Amino acid sequence: MGEELTRKEKGKLLKFVDSFGLPRLIITGFLALLLIVAPFVGADLPTQLTNIIARFSWNGVLVLAMVPMVHSGCGLNFGLPLGIISGLLGATLSIEFGFTGGLSFVMAILIATPFALILGSLYGWLLNKIKGGEMMIATYVGFSSVSFMCMMWLVLPYHSPTMVWGLSGKGLRTTISLEGYYNQVLANFLRIKIGNFVVPTGTLLFFALLAFGMWAFLHTRTGTAMTAVGSNPAFARAAGVNVDRIRLLSVVMSTWLAAVGILVYEQGFGFIQLYMAPFNMALPAVSAILIGGASVNKASIPNVIIGTILFQGMLTMTPTVMNNMIHMDMSEVIRVVVSQGMILYALTRRTEGGK
Repeated sequence: MGEELTRKEKGKLLKFVDSFGLPRLIITGFLALLLIVAPFVGADLPTQLTNIIARFSWNGVLVLAMVPMVHSGCGLNFGLPLGIISGLLGATLSIEFGFTGGLSFVMAILIATPFALILGSLYGWLLNKIKGGEMMIATYVGFSSVSFMCMMWLVLPYHSPTMVWGLSGKGLRTTISLEGYYNQVLANFLRIKIGNFVVPTGTLLFFALLAFGMWAFLHTRTGTAMTAVGSNPAFARAAGVNVDRIRLLSVVMSTWLAAVGILVYEQGFGFIQLYMAPFNMALPAVSAILIGGASVNKASIPNVIIGTILFQGMLTMTPTVMNNMIHMDMSEVIRVVVSQGMILYALTRRTEGGK
């Protein structure tokens, strides 16, 4: 009887490991080990937990932006910078038009929306023309759009003294402070503070609202059609689904979520970063959802949550613990090594039909 029970327990354990994924289990275990070790090397655990939660809240929406395109079969959205640029246009124009405080955040979303819809529609149209090579085209679109905007940020007719270079009065600064605008506008809403442990309740609620909206959409008729298109486009077409229209919709949704996501990131970070900054956003978002258990044709809200926590947790904890252990400031070097290592793992893992 005891032997049979042990066999059942082993079976359950193996089933759990198989469903959760051994590499993901190793990353989770390593993150847990870092959290345990942190107090013993002089790192304040509540502060580190606060940093992980904060970074999750900043990046969650950007990772969520991957879900629609994965479901429609358009693959991982390496063209995320296109949506980010829409958000940056919304942010800078909101400041240019003189909006301040929380209103500047709302207006940034409203102004970014038409840019996201237009750019997302053009992007979706292009991906429909190049079926089978979506991720390659998405990478090209993402990188080239950032390069194009590096020129446009210098020549667009902005005049706000908060944003333009001081001497010439032309061209936007590389980094723009959000002090007096929408800095921490979500993070400070219903914020919970217990000693050094802080929960950015508003940002988490905002992410939860968008995540619930995505989950609800995927359970509608259109959302089911989107999943069908991603799983078997020939079957979906035979069932009367307009495949190109559904794919286009998924790209527009992903682009809009990326636009909102960068605004959420900025309000937590406290700055708008222009020029080459969008280059650094797509790969971490792609890696996070893959680490969370998604594949190129299947993704879920739990994949977004798990992946973002694991990626940002490792990115936060590893440099802190290592610096305290060796008593040297190598945080940036360690952060680059860890982030690039996780990106390499995520992009080289088997993503078609299995772990």
